[in-house]
Amino acid sequence: MTSSAPSRAALQALAALKDERVLAVVRAPRIPDAAALCAALAEGGITWTEFTYTTPDVTASLAAASRAGWRVGVGTVMTAEQAERGVAAGASFLVTPGCRPEVAVAAHAAGVPVVLGALTPTEVAHAVDLGAAAVKIFPAKAFGPGYFKDLRGPYPDVPLVASGGVHAGNAAAFLAHGAFAVCAGTDVVPPDAVAAGDWAEITRRARAFTRACGR
Repeated sequence: MTSSAPSRAALQALAALKDERVLAVVRAPRIPDAAALCAALAEGGITWTEFTYTTPDVTASLAAASRAGWRVGVGTVMTAEQAERGVAAGASFLVTPGCRPEVAVAAHAAGVPVVLGALTPTEVAHAVDLGAAAVKIFPAKAFGPGYFKDLRGPYPDVPLVASGGVHAGNAAAFLAHGAFAVCAGTDVVPPDAVAAGDWAEITRRARAFTRACGR
């Protein structure tokens, strides 16, 4: 397989994420106001938000947040069709739970960066060959922060994102051991708080998370 290099858009996105180092991942039964959710996260210091296909009618949330000017992407992308629908709705980046070649192809065709999921060193190499802008190590909690230091040995230049089981108590350790960025999931955006529209609570949690990361 011929390696694909990340696009200029992907590299620009990486430069922006490198400054912030936190990506909020929203999994909820409903999102009553996607733009308000993004605003609440931003007030707490997180301006990268990933909605996921596990949330019903996620494309409507993507469209609403994108129209309001927020930087949003879509995750749990399994097919090229989902990738295309997400981009059409306003997603500026795509995230997969594992190596999904057809999603990578669709992302490159649309000119948006894709973060491909992996766990093993072989899967990381596969994601790089597919042109991933970054590689999401999932579930990060399964091996802990030290695993990122191990992966940095053979892959010193691959941006690795820690996802799954990352919280305010361990996020700094993942970053210190070589993670390029960390995903803030239910520790920052609990499904019940999102569904209830408790934006003040989400801002509080986002602020605590980013402070724990040293920001």
